[in-house]
Amino acid sequence: MARALTDSPAVLKGVGPKKLQALNKLGINTIEDLLTYYPFRYEDLTVKQLSDVADGEKVVLKGVIAAPPVVSHFGRAKTRLNFGLLVENDLVKVTFFNQGYLAKRLSTGQEVAVYGKYDQRRQSLTGMKVMYQAKDEDLAGVYRASKEITAKTIKDLVSLAYANYHDLIFDIVPDSLRQKFRLETRSQMIHDMHFPVTLAQGKAARRSAIFEEFFKFQLRIQLLKQKHRKENGIIIKYDNDKLRQFIKQLPFELTGAQKRVVNEICRDLHRPEHMNRLLQGDVGSGKTVVAALAMYAAITAGYQTVLMAPTEILAQQHAQKLAQLFETIPEVNVALLTSSVTRNQKAKQALLDNLASGEINLLIGTHAVIQDNVNFKKLGLVVTDEQHRFGVGQRQALRQKGDFPDALAMTATPIPRTLAITTYGEMDVSIIDELPKGRQTIKTNWLRQKQFTQALDFMEQQLQNGSQAYVISPLIAESEMLDLQNATEIYEKLKAHYAGRYEVGLLHGQLTSEQKDEVMDHFKAGELDILVSTTVIEVGVDVPNATVMVILDADRFGLAQLHQLRGRVGRGSKQSYCLLVADPKSEYGIERMKTMVETTDGFVIAQKDLELRGPGDVLGKKQSGLPDFKIGDPVSDFNILQVAQLEVAKLLTDEKFRYRQENAGLMRYLNQELTYFTSFD
Repeated sequence: MARALTDSPAVLKGVGPKKLQALNKLGINTIEDLLTYYPFRYEDLTVKQLSDVADGEKVVLKGVIAAPPVVSHFGRAKTRLNFGLLVENDLVKVTFFNQGYLAKRLSTGQEVAVYGKYDQRRQSLTGMKVMYQAKDEDLAGVYRASKEITAKTIKDLVSLAYANYHDLIFDIVPDSLRQKFRLETRSQMIHDMHFPVTLAQGKAARRSAIFEEFFKFQLRIQLLKQKHRKENGIIIKYDNDKLRQFIKQLPFELTGAQKRVVNEICRDLHRPEHMNRLLQGDVGSGKTVVAALAMYAAITAGYQTVLMAPTEILAQQHAQKLAQLFETIPEVNVALLTSSVTRNQKAKQALLDNLASGEINLLIGTHAVIQDNVNFKKLGLVVTDEQHRFGVGQRQALRQKGDFPDALAMTATPIPRTLAITTYGEMDVSIIDELPKGRQTIKTNWLRQKQFTQALDFMEQQLQNGSQAYVISPLIAESEMLDLQNATEIYEKLKAHYAGRYEVGLLHGQLTSEQKDEVMDHFKAGELDILVSTTVIEVGVDVPNATVMVILDADRFGLAQLHQLRGRVGRGSKQSYCLLVADPKSEYGIERMKTMVETTDGFVIAQKDLELRGPGDVLGKKQSGLPDFKIGDPVSDFNILQVAQLEVAKLLTDEKFRYRQENAGLMRYLNQELTYFTSFD
């Protein structure tokens, strides 16, 4: 039977249905997955002299068992095993917890090596592993395991898979690049990642693996970018005079950054290639106005446009803003399509008919806009707000509503420019890095818990002046119920504190979408003075009269999240304030509070957040906005990521790259892994 790296791990000896299920849960579905399931760290199993061991160090000591092991039982199914290990002329007391079965395998006079944590004062070792045949020099990879499968079993299966399949491993990175950057062959790299003899060997393999991972990532996104550009886009011949006239009519002047970004988008609209652009801007930087200008440009060319927002309240907000902006432009017909609108069948049908006929040329809505019965006459531009909140399928469904319409995605999650360009390689990136003139900087202060009454007093002063306030309850990552409990307690306290003077509302994740919208509507209408909320408070929610944001236990939040929360105030002309109430216990926590007080620049904060927390996953729910890598870290390994990007760009500019002998393995990988690649031929 022919072997392939795509074989299921079930072909390996000892892998039955239960073990296979456990492997699948870890994302190991093929032999290839198993071979690239790398250790996240290594244990140094080099046998050391007792005189060279530091206190608290994890170490391997080799010696002779001086007396029979003694097992003590205590508690329910808990054991402690003790024996003396004669290391040269010193007696070391060795203790193993809950491994009483070892007593049957150990005997007086037997030579063994024990890996464990050394206590210098007591001359004792808390054992983790017994090695019956210790080598003079060795490293052990530590694998992420689960309740269903142990790290040792994973390592044994990797060893078996490598023995049976190593001859099928082929090189993906071309030979010239491997020589240029002194990288290992793929077979050697995989072997040394799992079974290095020295730390230096493990580091060399890891460096090769990081480059390969970034190289494959850059291939995917740059080929995707090529594909988008080769798709037959729409040449949107907009009316430049009408666009200029509309910009002059705006009640404010565009910032330099907004003008630059509008020009970038308009150049894309005019090109025959398909536009796939990311519009990145800090909270309050004016992304909606830029999107409005792009949509108006498309409308002047006779096309329809659509803006999809992640929630009903944001869709309503966009609809109100855009309706106001285009109030004096009769050729723009704005409509809103959400689940609330679709409840009235008569109104819904009229809207759908007007959309299909082309009378409605600017549609705003939630995912309701991608339903099967929503049809456009001539869709030219699709815009998604907070694009990472939508799945790939939803964004694709929106694009399929027209004949390859241009696509503009917006996000308020700031990422340092170099990192954004490198990690969003399949999109062109436009960045608004300037706030509108006249917008006042939010003043941020950090208070200790004992100063909470000062925060309440300050909030009351603002309420007396007719303003409104948010109070954000502490974040408990493990439990939404605890989040709710915290928020409810704070709500009850504030309700009692301000009884008869101010109205307090509560917003949390356990409410339905309709209930959340109702609470926010009351707050926006001024019927509530204070809104106590968990972190469900939406990005982009605009309540100009809210001037105070109090964040309790602020040190529990990441910098990016604190910045997003702070952006809920400062939306109007009044001076706004953010009060961080926290008693951070670490330097890391103190550093975060200081950063928030010192700057309101989202890009500076994003850079600091990356330095302090490391990368996250904008494609999922993490905040920092970076793809998830198995081995590489886009922050600490940024130089390798950048080199991989440049080398892939060079490779793809060579029209004959797919026919060169050294790229045979690369082409095999592309044809196996990237099915869309064949569309380039």
